[in-house]
Amino acid sequence: MTIQWHLTTRPTADVLQVTGYLGDSAVARFTGAVGWAVARGEGLLLLDLTHLKGWSEAGHAALTRAARQLSEQQRPLELVAHAPDGDRLAADCKVPWHPDLDTALAAHQHPRGTAAPEGPAGPVWHSSEWVDGGPHD
Repeated sequence: MTIQWHLTTRPTADVLQVTGYLGDSAVARFTGAVGWAVARGEGLLLLDLTHLKGWSEAGHAALTRAARQLSEQQRPLELVAHAPDGDRLAADCKVPWHPDLDTALAAHQHPRGTAAPEGPAGPVWHSSEWVDGGPHD
């Protein structure tokens, strides 16, 4: 099994969703997806791992490399993943962590608690086998 990915650019944050299993054979595809997100977006990147079935040691290393790469480029990264895996991974990557995408997006509202004007989502890109309409398992 490999991963599938979906990138949506938004005014408040770009969202890279990943599904499947981030095993040894999926590392190159994941690295490519992160590179795609970096090249096409700017500002905060929310890496949504809530639909990921898990990761191998090589997958974990790829996640921490992605966090380091974004940090070196002065691009903020935040993880979206279920506890306790998300909490542990965020500590390893030294980035903020959110338990779900709604919470992550809500954390980036304008001052005074008003939501950022989302408007239409920007461009969307995804891997060839991504099922339209959302993540799949």
